[in-house]
Amino acid sequence: MPSQEKIQEIQFLEQNLQNLLLQKQAFQIELTETASALKEIEASTEDIFKIIGQIMIKTDKKKMNAELSEKQKFFELRLKTIDKQESILTEKLEKLRDELMKEMKTK
Repeated sequence: MPSQEKIQEIQFLEQNLQNLLLQKQAFQIELTETASALKEIEASTEDIFKIIGQIMIKTDKKKMNAELSEKQKFFELRLKTIDKQESILTEKLEKLRDELMKEMKTK
């Protein structure tokens, strides 16, 4: 692969990695908020309410706990997937950069 193609591939991979990191950050925030909500539900002895659109409705504590637990599992799974993708992209980037540096040294 010629140097110019490698440079373009590196730029493409860097952009993909940046997008992936933004997604990861968003999912980490959601996971933190979900975990916090689960703690609050467990600690609460009061009625539990759920916001749907622009209204707040009373909901069953067990049902809400189950919903949030499922949501938490989803975010954890999604983050594992993103971590794997991040590792693959980072590895490809490092390999291409090394190849490019070797080419530049030999010129």
